[in-house]
Amino acid sequence: MFFHFSVMMIIYKKKGSKFDQNTYDSFFQNIENNLRELGFGDVSVNKKMKDLNKILYDILLKVLIENDQNIQINEKLILKYFKALDKNENNSNLHEIKSYFLEFYNFCFELPLDNMIRDAIKFKKSYGST
Repeated sequence: MFFHFSVMMIIYKKKGSKFDQNTYDSFFQNIENNLRELGFGDVSVNKKMKDLNKILYDILLKVLIENDQNIQINEKLILKYFKALDKNENNSNLHEIKSYFLEFYNFCFELPLDNMIRDAIKFKKSYGST
């Protein structure tokens, strides 16, 4: 979820627009509400939200933008947050994840900013069908 959100925030920046604060707030408010529904208390929720915010900014800082259009996702970043990947293997899943996010970036970059967040959902339907 944070990788997708980061890609969208990067696209806004690349297109010279400021990401909507209300969208950012709603994103984290939904996460906070879900944590509370799971039974986490105030102290736990606050700590978890702080940790999740750090994760988002870690991803934002380590996704590289090249040539105004392309992105390159740091392999160490993927291995850090996709724990199921084996760090010692030459894993084809690592390449697949990198390819997925490159295609997601390209798909979203073509969308108008006003509809990007809503229309990004359509990527799931189109990814892998070509």
